Amino acid sequence: MAEPFLIGEAMTGGYGAVDILHSCTLAVDPGEIAVIVGPNGAGKSTAMKAVFGMLKLRQGHVRLAGEDITQLTPQARVRKGMGFVPQTSNIFTTMTVEENLEMGAFIRTDDSIPDTMAQVYDLFPILKQKRHQKAGELSGGQRQQVAVGRALMTRPRLLMLDEPTAGVSPIVMDELFDRIIEIARTGISILMVEQNARQALEIAHKGYVLVQGANRHTDTGKALLADPEVRRSFLGG
Repeated sequence: MAEPFLIGEAMTGGYGAVDILHSCTLAVDPGEIAVIVGPNGAGKSTAMKAVFGMLKLRQGHVRLAGEDITQLTPQARVRKGMGFVPQTSNIFTTMTVEENLEMGAFIRTDDSIPDTMAQVYDLFPILKQKRHQKAGELSGGQRQQVAVGRALMTRPRLLMLDEPTAGVSPIVMDELFDRIIEIARTGISILMVEQNARQALEIAHKGYVLVQGANRHTDTGKALLADPEVRRSFLGG
């Protein structure tokens, strides 16, 4: 079987002496949406940070397109095609929307940056409308669009989102999920942590239920939504 485009395999590690992840495995293919769900404190965000190189692994490895990147810094991983949108402090509030997007392209040396910006504005029309406004003046949902747009400016092959819908209304959540589906359709792999587990699994090709830093259930989004044990334990019945 061909190896997945991204795989964080049997990842064990944490901060200092205490392991938070216990042989946790996550994988995602091109154009696929993989969602990490589970109770609070399950290590969901930690697993994502491990994939991005923000956490030292004691065991396991991370491979992207068949290349072992376990030892690479986050900056080096961005150059390899990883984009990461953290849950907080993910935009420059005193800069305009357009300046935020330009900052996203800082590692690029090609001359098609305006094309990527046009794609981001197609995806998020409100950002085009507000491109000269300071990002700090935008609503929560619009700020998230700026953060995602900024990550897209690096032209990632894999986009990682840590709780992209935290603190936004259900309508804004649906809209963000629609945009995430559109991004995946362009062939970009999506790996995201979500508190809104049920809604996230509805759009996921693949779901990972983590409990205490270990894989508890792994299946398609549809199968997990239909699984009585998953529903009872993690989806509120």
